[in-house]
Amino acid sequence: MEWSTEQRRWLLKVFQPEKTVASLPGGGAISVETCAALLGLAPHTYRAELAQSRTSAREAAQSLLAEPELSRMIEKLPLRKGARVVAFGDSHTADPQSWAVILQELLAAQRPRDEVSVATNAVAGETTTHGLVRMGSALLQEPDWLLFFIGVNDARMQGPNASKTLVDAGETARNLEELRSRVAKGSQARRLWITPPPVLEERVSKHWGLSRFGVRFRNEDVGRVAEAIRALEEPTVDLFAAFGAAPSPELYTEDGLHLSLAGQRKVVLELMRSWSRLQ
Repeated sequence: MEWSTEQRRWLLKVFQPEKTVASLPGGGAISVETCAALLGLAPHTYRAELAQSRTSAREAAQSLLAEPELSRMIEKLPLRKGARVVAFGDSHTADPQSWAVILQELLAAQRPRDEVSVATNAVAGETTTHGLVRMGSALLQEPDWLLFFIGVNDARMQGPNASKTLVDAGETARNLEELRSRVAKGSQARRLWITPPPVLEERVSKHWGLSRFGVRFRNEDVGRVAEAIRALEEPTVDLFAAFGAAPSPELYTEDGLHLSLAGQRKVVLELMRSWSRLQ
């Protein structure tokens, strides 16, 4: 099948073989050729799309640095020299041009002497239940900060005639508390939570890729995830509120679920506003 440019980019956002098979023996050594084949893409196309995503993230960081307010916020971030930051999440974070990639570019450009690292620990499609399995690997990275951006897939409904979300709202709340507890007991890392933004429900239900897998979302369910994150009473970036009840379509890709580069930029801006206020 011949994919359009937009379809190729969507595939790379949603299915990332190098991350989804990383837990298997030899998964860390998976080749570009194998990754491309698993997505039905030519290796040169796979390389080109990844390179374009990284270039876009770098350009987004450069444009953000031109804003004096953002530069001041970066300087205020409570990060010691050599600090390790782990961005923990799902496809919003695993995206090759995600907010986490932009954040690394920003810190490298604005605070190079501080040598702050940003590691991405994220797998597309995962719920908070999957997050409990993966939490150990995040703690092994010995982070100074854990930035959690996970939970939207808890609100996912999938399959014919699906009548419930993948993870019940009560279980989501328990999972989040368990994640918080494991970090508190197993490390010195400080925590910052990011709620999922709302989705564009109609776009999701009609998208050529998501509809093929029977994926649906309701913002009332996404809102319950956001509420559970707020209930932790820890530092939180409330994207569900910041994006608003009628978010701008330009913040999303064509599927209404994943964020466009403009959406990822907004995540960075909201993150900076909240994080820079912490001491």
